[in-house]
Amino acid sequence: MSKKMVRREFDPANPPALTAKQKAQAAALRHRPEGKVDTSDVPPLSREFWRNAVRNPFYKPTKTATTVRVDSDVLLWLKSEGKGYQTRLNSILREAMIKEVTKR
Repeated sequence: MSKKMVRREFDPANPPALTAKQKAQAAALRHRPEGKVDTSDVPPLSREFWRNAVRNPFYKPTKTATTVRVDSDVLLWLKSEGKGYQTRLNSILREAMIKEVTKR
């Protein structure tokens, strides 16, 4: 059996146009009072939920090969933990990126 990967690109700044039916459904929801929206199928998000939450296991960010200059002592420190120093470096950079983005 052939496994063919399907990729779809979605630009949140330029979403596809809604159909007339979708527009009617959105308008009906927009005019419905908050108390009339049925949320009975949505469980409350407790502290326990967030304590056990995991990042989307299906999310696989694309990787890009690059060359970067790093101070020797920093590279030695990363390598001193054993295999996976590039993954650790990426994790450190991702944490800094998220901290910077959420600060805005």
